[in-house]
Amino acid sequence: MSSTQNAGVVSMDGKEVFKYAIGSLTQAAETVTAMAGYANADIDWLIPHQANIRIISNVGEKLELPEEKVIVAVDHHGNTSAASIPLAFSENMESGKIKKGDLVVFTAMGAGFTWGGAAIRL
Repeated sequence: MSSTQNAGVVSMDGKEVFKYAIGSLTQAAETVTAMAGYANADIDWLIPHQANIRIISNVGEKLELPEEKVIVAVDHHGNTSAASIPLAFSENMESGKIKKGDLVVFTAMGAGFTWGGAAIRL
């Protein structure tokens, strides 16, 4: 038994995780876009990790992207963890929504609060 009586207890501060997710996904998008020599306004498609529609919407707003440029798949795939970005990307490539020449920005957040992104001109 621990001195705090909390051994084996895991808890989460949902509000703080929510804020951190928005901040880290936004920062990842801004960083990779700038590193690739582009501005946020140049992004044709943002495909963030599909954890939660509120997080996705907030990241799009912070990047000042029109809602229609932010890909959402969580509404019909759910949170598929590491598969969420590839699923959303594949689905939108196959439908013809994302095309050759488009600038696509991917942002992800995972276990241990790791995060990253990529900006790819197709």
